[in-house]
Order: sequence, then structure tokens, then C-alpha cells
Amino acid sequence: MSTSAFVRSARLDDVDRIVDIQVAAWLESYASVLPRPALTEMASAEAIQQFRDQWRKAISAPPSSRHRVLVATSDRATVGFAASGPSQDPDAWPGTDGEIYALHVDPTRTREGHGSRLLNAVVDHLIEDRFRTAQAWVLEEDNALSRFLRASGWLPSGARREVDMGAPVAMVRLHAQVGE
Repeated sequence: MSTSAFVRSARLDDVDRIVDIQVAAWLESYASVLPRPALTEMASAEAIQQFRDQWRKAISAPPSSRHRVLVATSDRATVGFAASGPSQDPDAWPGTDGEIYALHVDPTRTREGHGSRLLNAVVDHLIEDRFRTAQAWVLEEDNALSRFLRASGWLPSGARREVDMGAPVAMVRLHAQVGE
């Protein structure tokens, strides 16, 4: 593990690396639940450009001051990222319910503490922004992110949904108390 590993706010020059990590993490996470054509589409030039545009906007013009994009670095290289803000779920209250929209570490850099640093930094920001609970949608099928969040004390909220990603993907919502 690097001796200079940090979490900081994302900058526009992080966008390409964020997209690389997102695509690599998705290809690994969804490999068992999506058909090959859907996985191929995730890594297409068109999809990558769309992801770049979305991350540029999220970093340069977030919808509110409570929306954050953070990156984990190791020896100044971006190795993971997280995005958070008010919950977007219709049964949540965006004034007190925060959400982790994304939390990914480069699949070649897992188990080095970057995910824990990112999660801790996100929770610190959620507390600072006066959220009381945090939630995250994860694959219903066993996966690394779900195991990581559950090991960190996050519990199922009972909510479930299906997302169309070229095939229906079952998701469950985990949640944790973060503030008073």
C-alpha cells in the first residue's frame, strides 16, 4: 500500500480516470448479471463519452452544494471515486436522507484501503451537510460493494427495484445512520 494515499474533491482533470474506473468496475460487477452485448455497450466509445460529459457536469456544475464527487489517490494517481448527495428516491426526504450514487475502486487496486477512505470521507461530508441517514443501491446478487457496505454496518432498508441495463438488474437499497 502507498504511503501517500488520500481522498480529495474531484477535479476536471480526474474525469478520464473516473470513467476508466467506472467502466472497469461495472464490467467486473455486472459480468454475471448482464448479457455480453450490454457489457460491450457499457464500454463503447459512445457510452464513455456520455460518462465523461456526465462527470464533467457533476464536478464543474453540481446540482447543489450538497452534491460531491471525491477521488481516492495513491501516489497522486486516481484509484477510486465516490459521488454523493441528497437521496433521489421518492420515499426519502432529500433534506435528511443522503445517498451514495457511486463508489468504485479500480479493480486492480482493491483491498488497499481506498474504499474505506472513500466511504469515510463521503460519510464525513454527509454529516457536514446535515444528513441523518445515508443509502446506497447495490446489486441484489452477491457482490463486493454490497459485502463491503454490510461489513461497514450498512443494513438492507427493505427497498428493492429493477433497473434496465440492457437486461433487468435487481437492486436492493442499503442504509446507515450517519447523523443525529
